[in-house]
Amino acid sequence: MIYWVLKHIVLGPLLRLVYRPQVEGGDRVPATGSAIIASNHLAFLDSIFLPLIIKRKVTFIAKQEYFTGKGIKGFLMRMFFVGTGCIPIDRTGGRAAQAALATGLRVLHEGGLFGIYPEGTRSPDGRLYRGKTGVARLTLESGAPIVPVVMLNSDEIQPRGRLIPKIKRVRIRFGEPMTFDRYSGMTGDRFIERAITDELMYELMALSGREYVDIYAQKIKSAANRGAASGTGSSVSTSSAAGAADPREVQQPVGLVSVGKTA
Repeated sequence: MIYWVLKHIVLGPLLRLVYRPQVEGGDRVPATGSAIIASNHLAFLDSIFLPLIIKRKVTFIAKQEYFTGKGIKGFLMRMFFVGTGCIPIDRTGGRAAQAALATGLRVLHEGGLFGIYPEGTRSPDGRLYRGKTGVARLTLESGAPIVPVVMLNSDEIQPRGRLIPKIKRVRIRFGEPMTFDRYSGMTGDRFIERAITDELMYELMALSGREYVDIYAQKIKSAANRGAASGTGSSVSTSSAAGAADPREVQQPVGLVSVGKTA
């Protein structure tokens, strides 16, 4: 109820008036049945604009802390995330990936739309980074198609570190739904899951025109944070980060949806 009120009466009309979303290929989202909405992630506003321009309800996940705040601020934040279709998950204890996967599968098995950011976090510099294989696990286990979508300029509207967005027309582009029936029954095969994920990331690269970097974005962020903490600066070479990459990371089970402020 809150979702539809915010989308059609309170928040939606205002955002449409101010940001005048320009959407290409919106009809590629299935009108019925389950589907995975897989997007690049450039700004916090991505998680507002995507539910706004898709006619059907899209379910995202968000960290549990967004739903447990106290006072008026906590109430408003809780109402906002509930109203934008978010489901809380506990991201402590190393179980975040499993919780995200279980939530996504439940939504898909119920015939809904599940939104996910395969990179697992916002891009630190606007480029497209390596996808985590959770999106592949979801499509293999549910049989749902993946609908690739790219935010073309949300990082211009809300640059990293900027709280108040600029007033500028938001542009969003959808690709053709991707199905992977040829891999039916291969859930758990990490090479198949990596192949599916890489195929999706290539499509997102082609749709967005953004440079692709075959490194996890979180690794770049972590290295930058370590550099800042040690006083050596926050600039990190992608080549050096690639050399330090742990090959076991390809087995990470799910790319968590990053909703709200990330590291």
